[in-house]
Amino acid sequence: MSTKIERSKIRKRIHWRKQDTELTLLALPTFIWYILFSFLPMFGMIIAFKNFKISGNFISNVLNSSWVGFKNFEFLFKSNDAWIILRNTIGYNIIFIILGIVLPVMFAIMISLLHSRKASKVYQTMMFLPYFLSWVVVSAVGWAFFSFDKGILNQFLVGIGHDAVNWYMEPQYWPYILIFLNIWKSIGYGMIIYLATITGIDSTYYEAAVIDGASIWQQTRFITLPMLKMVIVMMFILSVGRIFYTDFGLFYQVTRDSNSLYNVATTVDVLVYKQLKTATVGMASAAAFVQSMLGCITILSANWIVKKIDSESAMI
Repeated sequence: MSTKIERSKIRKRIHWRKQDTELTLLALPTFIWYILFSFLPMFGMIIAFKNFKISGNFISNVLNSSWVGFKNFEFLFKSNDAWIILRNTIGYNIIFIILGIVLPVMFAIMISLLHSRKASKVYQTMMFLPYFLSWVVVSAVGWAFFSFDKGILNQFLVGIGHDAVNWYMEPQYWPYILIFLNIWKSIGYGMIIYLATITGIDSTYYEAAVIDGASIWQQTRFITLPMLKMVIVMMFILSVGRIFYTDFGLFYQVTRDSNSLYNVATTVDVLVYKQLKTATVGMASAAAFVQSMLGCITILSANWIVKKIDSESAMI
């Protein structure tokens, strides 16, 4: 008897309803978009293993190009400065990930505590605005500050009796400059995400905490931060997945491709761009393939570690 009841429940559960049709139709455009722009382009990965040459249409070029195995990957690993490039790429990204979580969370909490709604909007706009600026624009503004002859910083240094600094020839300053610019440009985007999560927290938690005499710090520690945990973990996992990618505009445009800054500003993306000036499409595809594979491995590893520690916070 109980078996029949369970089967009946299962039939009801798998029965296609009108609501399922509506939801499927709603999801259909997104499904098509993913097929066209996310899965079909994966076909191009085979270019990394071919001597790709442009002579006709794309499909015939891909199919008719000769296979070269892993030859296109050699330039990535045979570079004399492979260690410097790997160190810069991973090192900068580790700092960006840590500061890219700590600072936006801190500012989101601070702004959420403001009583003035107008001041809150002004601060949000001021912090979010740099996110929309192109690195080309930032590079031009940076030149106005760091130019040897007419830069604002050198004019200030000379004005207080110091010697002018040739900023684009002094690598010791640039790790700090690059980290500052990256955080300055991206902090508003992260802050908005965390602030939206804080806004969605049920206000009765805070009201109950105030009645119990909890301070602002105690409310933040025992209500706000635990409620932000899942979003923080999600942002962390997504950031780790791009640890082998760098912002090309930051490391190439802002430094104006100065040879003196090679040891502190050359990353995988900058190397690939420079190689492309004399290399082939196959080599560029090989570099993108390696970055994609390593990114996939790191994001799955990070998610696995998170799942072991706290299964509810894992993405998959």
